[in-house]
Amino acid sequence: MAAADGGGPQQLTLEPQHELRMEVDWGKQVHLQLVSGQAEVFGTALDLGERVSIGGQKVAVFTWEGCTLQMDGEPDMMYTSDETPMGQYVSIHDVLDARRQEALKAKGEGPRTFVVGPTDVGKSTLCKILLNYAVRSGWAPTFVDMDIGQGSITVPGCIAATPVEAPIDIEDGLPVDAPLVYYTGTPTPSDNPALYKHLVDRLANVLDARAQSDAQVRASGLVVNSMGWIVELGYELLKHTVQALKCDVVLVVGDERLYSQLSMELKRSSPSTQVLKLARSGGVVVRSRELRAQARKVRVEEYFYGYRKELSPASQTARFDELQVYRVGGGPRAPTSALPIGATSVADPLKLSRVANPQELLYTLLAVSHAPQPELLLSVDVAGFIYVQDVDLAKGTITYLAPCAGPLPSPLLLAGSFKTYLD
Repeated sequence: MAAADGGGPQQLTLEPQHELRMEVDWGKQVHLQLVSGQAEVFGTALDLGERVSIGGQKVAVFTWEGCTLQMDGEPDMMYTSDETPMGQYVSIHDVLDARRQEALKAKGEGPRTFVVGPTDVGKSTLCKILLNYAVRSGWAPTFVDMDIGQGSITVPGCIAATPVEAPIDIEDGLPVDAPLVYYTGTPTPSDNPALYKHLVDRLANVLDARAQSDAQVRASGLVVNSMGWIVELGYELLKHTVQALKCDVVLVVGDERLYSQLSMELKRSSPSTQVLKLARSGGVVVRSRELRAQARKVRVEEYFYGYRKELSPASQTARFDELQVYRVGGGPRAPTSALPIGATSVADPLKLSRVANPQELLYTLLAVSHAPQPELLLSVDVAGFIYVQDVDLAKGTITYLAPCAGPLPSPLLLAGSFKTYLD
């Protein structure tokens, strides 16, 4: 890489099949422009002369043929590498593309690809690349995000799916015009694994119905991003997701043991499922617990205010008794080890309980449900979210932040269990 000296815009030259890796913290902006050649960011091609803004992101600009970039701003970290997995990723795309072609001709199912591995190995990046390459080949795959701890489609605490019909925007991320969203209300499935499995099953049923109604959607298939919890209960939940979503391609990133486990078990239970092993991406940065919590907060802020703070959410006040807020779960359950031998917990993990004390909702996200009645809260997806800013017990009111002004689409709300403190 060659760069011009000086404090102004820099010119960067990348050799063929090299990658520029860049980290820009939240609150900062770096502008990139493609001056000559060819380049892409996670599979999204840059147009000549196009200027993109990078902020609060870790990106990799890859070139097959070589390119010249102009950069304005100072990244927190920047380097180039010729050791990238792009050749392997393109080979996988070619295989998936061939399967989509075959599925369309036969009016059958396209590949349902599940990307699994521990945290911080590049799962989300691989999903973006596979989605973008599929779109550039004329397909419209559905992206399914099972990583409820971070949330790349909507806020954390959700499993969600969205059709991807155009390359993913480098600045704005995934399209969210018509997402299918189910709210677990927690950043980890361990808080209520039965609820997680129930919502995975609901999502799978809806996706199956959508696929059956459109041959192109059916042939385009799914790309599924998993959470990074891959041991013990987390591993069981991964297997449940493979079965529920009928995944027939499993890409294991950066974990030999997980690859071995899944290869053996799926060979017995789903012999037609392909399990492939991929190396961890060299540009991945391991994030601390604090950084993950900060990322969750940023995702919530982006939901209400937009990536560039271009949105104007509305702060509104409502009487609490005019809302129906429910929480999922039958209360705390004793661990199996604490129960008498042979006994099982009688608490229902899917029980809906109406929230009587609004104070416990302060600084939490509430999902606004499409459900027509409380009994269907766990069967129907959600319309969106509000954030509880203040509670006035004397007046019996709550003040909340909503994406737009006006009455809520429904008084039926699902409460989350994690708090987010927005500035």
